[in-house]
This record gives sequence, structure tokens and C-alpha cells, in this order.
Amino acid sequence: MNLQKNQLLIIHSDIQNAAFARLIQTVAYDAGASNVFIDWTDEQSTKGFYLNAADTAIDHFPDWQAARFKEWDDAGAAYIHIISENLEVFKEVSTERINRFQKASRTKLRDYHAKIRSHEVRWCLLAVPSVEWATKVFPNLSKEEALRALWELILKGSRADGKDPIEDWESHNRAFESRKKILNESQFESLHFTNRYGTDLSVGLPKNHLYVGGGVIDKKGTPFFPNIPTEEIFTAPHKNKVNGKLVGTKPLIYGGSVIDEFHLIFKDGRITDYYAAKGQEVLQTLIETDEGSHYLGEIALVSNKSPLSQEDTLFFNTLFDENTSCHIGIGNASPSNIQNGIEQSEEELKASGLNTSLLLVNVTFGTEDMKVVGIKEGETEVLLMKDGDFQF
Repeated sequence: MNLQKNQLLIIHSDIQNAAFARLIQTVAYDAGASNVFIDWTDEQSTKGFYLNAADTAIDHFPDWQAARFKEWDDAGAAYIHIISENLEVFKEVSTERINRFQKASRTKLRDYHAKIRSHEVRWCLLAVPSVEWATKVFPNLSKEEALRALWELILKGSRADGKDPIEDWESHNRAFESRKKILNESQFESLHFTNRYGTDLSVGLPKNHLYVGGGVIDKKGTPFFPNIPTEEIFTAPHKNKVNGKLVGTKPLIYGGSVIDEFHLIFKDGRITDYYAAKGQEVLQTLIETDEGSHYLGEIALVSNKSPLSQEDTLFFNTLFDENTSCHIGIGNASPSNIQNGIEQSEEELKASGLNTSLLLVNVTFGTEDMKVVGIKEGETEVLLMKDGDFQF
């Protein structure tokens, strides 16, 4: 987070992660925070809301909620989001009701999310194991054993289990910087992804696109890491230049529901067909959120040789699963993925080929045999990934 002296810190956390949130609070005050406000949530109360609230409440995100974020942003706050997967908690809830409320909240918090995407504010997303999540990942272990096993897995995958985690992260970031420099100087017209599972996808890129990954820098020049763990180098596709078939390789968790054994078909950027053996209606709800959710906002290169990938574990958590191999982002593109994009208007970004949407949902499709070829002007091909690993 790179918290600064006298900076306000907002911690979003479910009450089940109270002990961990309080540890962060203590360290934040030691680092000089002016105030640390913990924005508590309770998944059981949220479940009650989704099941029982009136339709008018489901479709409404209160002004006072949006006003909080504006006041925090105006005060120069930094944000830490603690998540912990519990796939079962919302299984009785209609996905349609969850999606309606999420759409209402994203609409009201559009300005806040724009600040997040443009790195105007610093934020960090991380995960803490829960018993429910741990026993899902390790169904054959006792609750205590599963919890310990998941903690060990997360610490290893997050490069936080060595003798000097800070140096490990700095070294990790140097590798990011080297690869981003090569990709940004190459300015490929498109990327071509293929594997034996059926993916054959051409992703056109806008002119003057930029790759982002690892550490980023906010508008004031302060560096930070938005995600722990993080293994991806990503840019924005050209909205209208994605063609072919993408086969998902890990379940997609969306709104507490699971989408699995699925594929997407693209023509001129738009998702024209899709199928999921599990969660077809949820996938449809996701894609039909708005016009922009029929297009892509992100394409990410991820090696399958990272500590997280080498664990060969299904985490049932998008933050972790997406960081094990290549993935796309359905929905909104980040203005940081184009030169001077943060300073451009929405119309200018649209003219450059960047997509806009209320959501951004990442979908993992990388494999151990993934091949990625960068295609330059004049059809020159450069091998970027082979057998799921970087070649540069």
C-alpha cells in the first residue's frame, strides 16, 4: 500500500476477518496513518438482505453510501480490501437479485471506480483464509489442517514465505519492469493464443497501448502493489478486434455462483456465443449486464511457472486462479493501458478502441501448453510464450 504519513486508510473487511483487519490497523497506525477506519461487512447479513429486501431496495444504492466514498477520496484515502471466499453462503440467493444490486452500486460508485482504474487512489486487494474456503480447497483435511494448508499456500503463492519478503517482491517487480519494457516497445498489432483445449483467439491491440503489471504508480508518483498475489502483465484489447474461441480452464466465481466448463466465441470484439455446462444462466447474466460486458477490457499474460501456478491448486477464488495463468477481463478497460490514457476523456478513450462497462470480470484460460505469438505490422511474428511460460 505504501501508506504515507498522516494518510487516511480505509479497510474493507467482513467481520469473520476481524483479527487480521485489526493487525493491519495496528501496523497502519505504526506507519503514521492519520486514521484507520474499518468498513465492516457481514456476509450473513448481506445474505439476509438479498433474500428478503424489497425490490426497491435491491435496485437502489443509497446516496449516503456513495457520499462516504467521495469524502474518503477527497481526503486522499488509501484502501485495503480483505476478501475470503465462501461459495456456499449465497447459494440460496437469486443471481439476478445479486446482479441487480451490484449494477446499482457500480452505477453510483462510477467515479470511485474510475479513480481506482486510473490509479488516482492507491488500493490493495488481498485474501485471508476462512474455514469454509479452506475446506473447499482441501476437502480431505480437517478444518484445522485445511486452514493451515491454505495459509501456507497463500503465503508461498504471494512470495511472503521467504527470509526477506520485501526483497523477494522487489526482485519480482524488476522482472515485471523488464518484460513490460519489451512489450511496450514492441507495440504488437495483435496477440494470438492457442492450446490443445480448443482456444484459438486473436486479440487485436489499440495503437499506443501500454502493459501494466506488478507495481504501479499513483498520480502523485507514489508506487504501490494493487494485488497480493500478482503475476500478471496486462493491457487493453481493441474493443472491436477480438476474434475466435476461448475455452475457460478454471471455474469462474461470479456473484457467489460457479461457472464451469465454458467457452466464449468472439467476432469483431463482441461475445456472439457462449456456453457453460455449469452456470449457464449466471454467465448470461454477467454478459448481459450492459453493452460493454459483451466486449473485453483486459488481456493478461501470466506464466505457469510462478510459485502460485506451481502449486497446481484450484483456489475457487478469482484473485488467485487468475494469477496462475493467462486470462481475459470481460468489461471495462483501464485508461492506464494506453499512453496518456489517464488524462483522456471517455470519448477519446473510446475512439482509441478502449471498452467501457460497469464491470470487469477476469476469466482464466491459460494452460501448461499455451502458446502466445505477438504479431507486428507486416505480419512479423514473435514467440512470447511457449508451454505456458515467457520466452523473453
